Amino acid sequence: MKCLFTISLLTFITLCSCRQKSADNSADDWKKQVTDAEHSFALMAVEKGIAAAFEFYADTNAVIKRGNDSLIFGKEGIRNFYAADYYRTTSLQWEPDFVEIAASGDLAYTYGRYVLQSKDSTGKISEKTGIFHTVWKKQADGSWKYVWD
Repeated sequence: MKCLFTISLLTFITLCSCRQKSADNSADDWKKQVTDAEHSFALMAVEKGIAAAFEFYADTNAVIKRGNDSLIFGKEGIRNFYAADYYRTTSLQWEPDFVEIAASGDLAYTYGRYVLQSKDSTGKISEKTGIFHTVWKKQADGSWKYVWD
């Protein structure tokens, strides 16, 4: 009986330790997925334009904050916001410095630095730098889309 108890206890401990390792690997996988989504988002902004990238990576209910107190709601609002002529001669580059994933694996946030360059009608380039903060939500298909930027 004592031997059976010992074997059962060792089996339980082994299963628990395997399960914990698997959960840690999932968190690492989720973090990589969000980091990859952030990098793909930034690359699309360079290759296809800011408007295309912000619309593509937006969750249906996404909200972006622009200016001191302007909130733009939903994909259509975001598309309309970035349709302005200003964004046709503007480039945006960014890199996440930090990525964190919720224990549930369905929400995450990132932050880092960005550089926004724009050309005026004379061709003069102006540059703005800043810090971004993005909240990501895992979609039903397993992809990640931002809900806040």
